[in-house]
Amino acid sequence: MHKITHNWSEQFAFGALSSHFPADIPALQELVRQTPKLRVAGARHSFNDIVDTPGAILSLRGLERRIRIDAAARTVTVDGGTTYAELCPVLDAAGWALFNLPSIPDFTIVGAVSTATHGSGDGNRNLASSVAALDIVTATGDIVQLRRGEPDFDGAVVSLGALGVVVSLTLDLVPRFDIRQSVYHKLPFDDVVGNFDAVMGSAYSLSLFTHWNGDLVDQAWLKQREGETAPPTLFGGQPAPGESSPVWGKDPAGTTAQQGVAGTWYDRLPHARIGAIPAIGYEYQAEYFVARADAPAAMRAIKAIEAALHPALVVSEIRTIKGDEFWLSTNHGADSVGFHFSLVRDWAVVRPALLALEAALAPFKPRPHWGKLYVLPPSAVMPLYPRLEAFRALAARHDPAGKFRNTYLDRFIFGA
Repeated sequence: MHKITHNWSEQFAFGALSSHFPADIPALQELVRQTPKLRVAGARHSFNDIVDTPGAILSLRGLERRIRIDAAARTVTVDGGTTYAELCPVLDAAGWALFNLPSIPDFTIVGAVSTATHGSGDGNRNLASSVAALDIVTATGDIVQLRRGEPDFDGAVVSLGALGVVVSLTLDLVPRFDIRQSVYHKLPFDDVVGNFDAVMGSAYSLSLFTHWNGDLVDQAWLKQREGETAPPTLFGGQPAPGESSPVWGKDPAGTTAQQGVAGTWYDRLPHARIGAIPAIGYEYQAEYFVARADAPAAMRAIKAIEAALHPALVVSEIRTIKGDEFWLSTNHGADSVGFHFSLVRDWAVVRPALLALEAALAPFKPRPHWGKLYVLPPSAVMPLYPRLEAFRALAARHDPAGKFRNTYLDRFIFGA
C-alpha cells in the first residue's frame, strides 16, 4: 500500500519516516513492540498535527474486516479499520442500526470515537457513547480490554490515540429505523435565537447551516423518525423547493435525499451519501463547543463578528449534542452546542478569522474539536478538562515511555 504522507485536505504533511499496513493483529503487535514512536491514522480527516509523528504511521485498513453481531447482547464488534460506510449496510440488512452517525459516513469508527466526533440531536450523545468495550494494543504489544463500567473506561474511549492502538470496538445497537429529511430555507436569525430550544428540539437530529451574513439563518435540516410530521413552516423558514446542498449554489448530488422522502437511517442521518466524499478535501475545518445554555448568546457573539469571518468562510453548521462523562470529550459534563466552520484553503485568510472567532467565543470557554484547526493556546484548552490529570496517569500506565505521544499531545494534553 502507498505511504501515508498528508492529511485529508493535504494542507498538513506528516513527518513520519515510514507507513505500515499490518494484515493481522500479531503483525500489528510486533510492529508496536519494535517501533519507538508510533501514531495511528484513520481516514486522515484531521486538520492539524494530531496524527503526526517523527516515527511510524500505522493504518488499520489492511486488517481483515470483522463485523460480528451479537443479537442477544444488542451489540456489534468491529475491527479497528472499519468505516461507518462499511458497517452500516451490514447492520441494516440484519435489522439493526446505530443511534446516530457523523455527517460523513466514510470515517473510520475508531477515529471518530477517539476524537469525540458527533452527530446531532438534543437526546443524542457523541458517537463514543455507543462504545461498550474496546481492545487496545498497548506500548508493550499486549492487548488490554476495557468494558463500560470499569474504572478506566471513561478515560480510554476518547483517548486521541494516546493509550495505544484500538484494534477492536464493541458498539451498542438499536433496531433499524427510517428517517425523513426535510430542509427549510431562510429562517429569521432572531426567531432562531429566541426559540433556540424549540428549533433544535423539533427533530431527532437537526442541523442549522448559515453563512453568518445578514438577518437570516440559511437552512435547517430536520431528520425525523417515523411518526414525526414535518411542519409546514419552521420558525419563519419555508420548505426548500427541491434538493439542497449545505452550501448555497453547490450541486446537491452528493447529499442524502430530502423532501421528506423516507429512507434507511444510514442514508439520512449523515449529510453526505456513502462514497460521496472526495478523496482530497477542498476545505479547512474548525469547530468549537460551548455549553448548550450559552447557545443564544454565543450565536449573537458570532454574528457580531460576521464581517471578520467572510473572507474565510465556506459555510457554518450548528448542532446540539447531549453531554457525556468521557474524560477528554468535548461534551464532557454538560449538554453542548457545536459551531462548525468549513473554510477556504488559505491559512493566511483563515488564521485571522479564527482569532476573531475565538475572541468572540472566549466568554463561553469554547472547547475546540481535537482534530480540527484552532489557534487557542494550551493554557486556554487544558483547564477545560477537569479529568485531565487522571487521563495523564492513565496514559502513563499504558504507555510509560511515550511511544504514542507526539508534539500535539505534548502541547495540549501532557503540558510538555
